[in-house]
Amino acid sequence: MSFVEHGVEGVAILLWAVDAAQPERLATPFFHAAAAAAMDVPVEIYFSAASVHLLVPGVAERLRASPDMAKTIGDNLREAVSLGARLYACSDALQAQGLAGTALIPECSGRGGAVQFMARAIDRSWRALVF
Repeated sequence: MSFVEHGVEGVAILLWAVDAAQPERLATPFFHAAAAAAMDVPVEIYFSAASVHLLVPGVAERLRASPDMAKTIGDNLREAVSLGARLYACSDALQAQGLAGTALIPECSGRGGAVQFMARAIDRSWRALVF
């Protein structure tokens, strides 16, 4: 039985409290995104606050959740994207973090912030997670 048959159309993930300053917290949201996407559930990841730094080329590549992890956070992010997750950067967060004119990684699907995330969060057919 598919998730749609259960009334679930997708999962929206908000990255709010995770950022490059605490890399040990970064792998978990991407693991959850990859798991849902692997089950053919549409996944949208919204980067807000300081998490938008992860969309700057090279930043996620320098981070590991633990020194014992072979994969970088960039590897985790790309795995989720390869399975179908879509990444959205909050325009206001980019502005607040001084990144408004900065080029973002090619995996970023575009801009999406509070309005787009809230539209998913209040949609009864979507599930929302906040990290």
